[in-house]
Amino acid sequence: MFGSGISFAATEASGDCEPGAFCPPSLKEEFFKGAVLFEGTPFELDRIMIIRLLAIAVMVLLFWLALRNPKVVPTKGQSIAELAIGFVKSNVVDGVLGEKLGAKYLPLLAAMFFGIFAMNITGLIPGLNISGNARIGMPLVLAVVAYIAFVWAGIREAGGGTFLKNALFPPGVPWPLYVLLTPLEFINVFIVRPISLSLRLFLNMMVGHLLLVLCFSATQFFLLLLPSGFAGFSVLTLAGGFIMTLLELLVAVLQAFVFTLLTAVYIQQAASKEH
Repeated sequence: MFGSGISFAATEASGDCEPGAFCPPSLKEEFFKGAVLFEGTPFELDRIMIIRLLAIAVMVLLFWLALRNPKVVPTKGQSIAELAIGFVKSNVVDGVLGEKLGAKYLPLLAAMFFGIFAMNITGLIPGLNISGNARIGMPLVLAVVAYIAFVWAGIREAGGGTFLKNALFPPGVPWPLYVLLTPLEFINVFIVRPISLSLRLFLNMMVGHLLLVLCFSATQFFLLLLPSGFAGFSVLTLAGGFIMTLLELLVAVLQAFVFTLLTAVYIQQAASKEH
């Protein structure tokens, strides 16, 4: 964990920094470094996009290897995969959607949880060092998927008319107030929900990455670039980097869980025939 942060900090070089000066992480240097493959083509890939593809490919491969030949007496890999899927099923899907409705949306919600986690955890893997969700594009795509899922669930399970009625016309409100309330409900359900989903995931992963880089860059600065009298400060920044690494591991799991849980809640609300 420490090696990943320090090696990344050592590669940082901003044109605005003077030699020997401390260079704090910048958004451009961290998230917009330019193309790595296929530059100038429609298939252009930069570092974060490659990390996203790699994270998803590894996740799919691991599940395929574990579940490609299921047995009555499961192998170790099959047991781990089943436990992982069971965690999403019992703690998110069945608890929110119930067994019958949950069975329809378990594949989507499980794929969402493990996909988000896979892209989050890359921020702590040496050589990758950044989350695939630390730039807004992927969280927006995931939010659109969640948006389509709960709208589709509302139309399929409750019927389009009932879904819109429940979403835009809460019961128990005097009719004149709907003139004010219905536009607010429309903004909340169809605009704020996907925006809040994407921003919550994106900001947590972006800020976490910047704090990690800051801690390990400061460690390198105090230890290698300043006189030996300042080396003691590197212990503090290294300890901060260690704490932030553990915190980022927790955040990687928690953000995947929260995003998936909220998507399940939105699906349940949309699918309900009664408000």
